[in-house]
Amino acid sequence: MKTFLHVTFLTFLLIASSAFSASSTAKDKSYSSAVALDLLIGSDDITGVRLAYRPYVYRLTDVPFFDELDIYWEASVNFWEFGENNQHETNFVLALSPVVSKTFYHVNNRNPLKWEFGIGVSLVNDTQFAGKDIGSHYQFEDRLGLTLDFGKRLNQSVSIRYMHYSNGGLNSKNPGVDFLNLSYAYKI
Repeated sequence: MKTFLHVTFLTFLLIASSAFSASSTAKDKSYSSAVALDLLIGSDDITGVRLAYRPYVYRLTDVPFFDELDIYWEASVNFWEFGENNQHETNFVLALSPVVSKTFYHVNNRNPLKWEFGIGVSLVNDTQFAGKDIGSHYQFEDRLGLTLDFGKRLNQSVSIRYMHYSNGGLNSKNPGVDFLNLSYAYKI
């Protein structure tokens, strides 16, 4: 599993770094920034919210095997909750993640439906949370999801994602935390 994670991460970094070297040949280098509000429904009865900001989205063209890819960086603040009111725990997480997305279908010949994939880094405030020792303050933030753009100018989107936070085996304690993420984003 560790080898798969490392190979996937290195492949993703190669694609992400090509965004900056190939951006000069892209037809549309950056087309918007966005803000997002996410609802997190997690394993072990953890819930939360996530506020995210995407400064720019880069569109790469003539990408081998993919034709076009959108790549963006997303900075986020997460607030996780666990437990009943009398034994309530909270956790605070900062994350930065490069994300690759690809349109694979248009709903009603207008609204792009995209898959997305990302591996980033995060800093977790409390390593003892929800009855777990997650091993370290430094965690990877992995995601896999579907996004649908809508609105008059296609400036809004909804997403459903699987998100996973873990230290990738860098620490002997690595139980990880999984979330179903429901997101609404607005392009500014």
